[in-house]
Amino acid sequence: MLNPRNVKTIEDAKKIVEERQLTHVKVGLFDIDGVMRGKYMSKEKFFSSLEHGFAFCDVVLGWDSNDQLYDNIKYTGWHTGYPDAPVRIIPSTCRSIPFEDNMLLFIAEFSDAAEALCPRGVLRKVIERAKSIGFNVTAAFEYEFFMFNETPDSVREKNYKNLTPITPGNFGYSMLRNSVHSDLYTQILKLSEDMDFPIEGLHTETGPGVLEAAIAHDNASDSADKASLFKTFIKIWAQRNDMMATFMAKWSKDLPGQSGHIHISLTDLDGVSAFYDPSKEHNMSDIQSHFLAGQQKYMPEFLSMIAPTVNSYSRMVPGMWAPLDATWGVENRTTALRVIPGSAKSQRLEYRLGSADGNPYLALAAALGSGIYGIENKLEPHPQVKGNAYEQTHPKETALPQTLFESAIRFKHSDAAKEIFGEQFVEHYAASREWEEREYRKHVSDWELERYFEII
Repeated sequence: MLNPRNVKTIEDAKKIVEERQLTHVKVGLFDIDGVMRGKYMSKEKFFSSLEHGFAFCDVVLGWDSNDQLYDNIKYTGWHTGYPDAPVRIIPSTCRSIPFEDNMLLFIAEFSDAAEALCPRGVLRKVIERAKSIGFNVTAAFEYEFFMFNETPDSVREKNYKNLTPITPGNFGYSMLRNSVHSDLYTQILKLSEDMDFPIEGLHTETGPGVLEAAIAHDNASDSADKASLFKTFIKIWAQRNDMMATFMAKWSKDLPGQSGHIHISLTDLDGVSAFYDPSKEHNMSDIQSHFLAGQQKYMPEFLSMIAPTVNSYSRMVPGMWAPLDATWGVENRTTALRVIPGSAKSQRLEYRLGSADGNPYLALAAALGSGIYGIENKLEPHPQVKGNAYEQTHPKETALPQTLFESAIRFKHSDAAKEIFGEQFVEHYAASREWEEREYRKHVSDWELERYFEII
């Protein structure tokens, strides 16, 4: 029988459905916030959609992660009547869902006019730009996530307070924890293999119940697919086992935030490393230097694609392993960009600014797009930071926005963003982030009540 990961064509997709005698398959796509939206589709409808596409309500591009409708976007809304938009299915994304008895999953993406706003389409546009100037892109994601012995009902009953993590205390890289709870770890590793988002490393991080997973590297498009599926199905797997996983950037003021680091390298079209030059200091080629410079220069303007929620900025405070300025260093984990010297195979950059709540497609598009722009314009980076970046003063142009609203405004007015991602996407995405921040401002927090209710 055909292996799901060997499905490449429409004919292959039809064949595997017939082989498994399926009456339905699952089809899903990722919205602006990186949330997977989808449905079961009958075999007949699926076969037709493979050939001709299908229609999906464009409200998916017009609402937030809580299904609240944006009130400030042009593309869709009450003024358009929320019509259907065309969607295409990507046969090569076929996967078997191990806990659904032969069920198959396919990723889809918006096409035609909606493609300009589709996160997967935005990333593809940047990948194609890289290829047009002679480069292929390899990427890998690392995620930290907290896990709890809770359910969707119990966290609401507790008002998201006093939650029970799967393990107590701080115990990074713990052999004790991963041995006592080896069944949990092996289930995660097996899920990652079964669904082809293989994990190279899985370990505890500092904090109660927090894990870190490094997903194996791949070409940029497949890497973003794998990261998006990883986030989705780790949460699904956890809930099926009476646990919950969260990828919030910072769920507790008393604990470290959760990162979503991205490793990137470029090769030429013949597969030769574009970042590696043994004649240069740190083996860092001119191409890598220009790429780094672009990432550094445009990080403050593209920050809302990397840190997309109000909560993202709770992580970006001194001493919490999250950078505050667009700095870089060689093997320096206090900087926003980490140059990792190595061989032709391993020379790369780590975009350490990313948080776990980011949409993988858009985070990678920002990290890659800014770097490619740096190559195209032969930009040069500021001098590297040595030592603790948090304790040093940096050029004012490297300072990162401190709120989502400030990030959204910077993005909306960025000429580089409009050129790289398209004006329609920039306008739409900036409006969605402004909405997110306005929704937050309607909220009265416990901190405000405790601080002001009696005394002010």
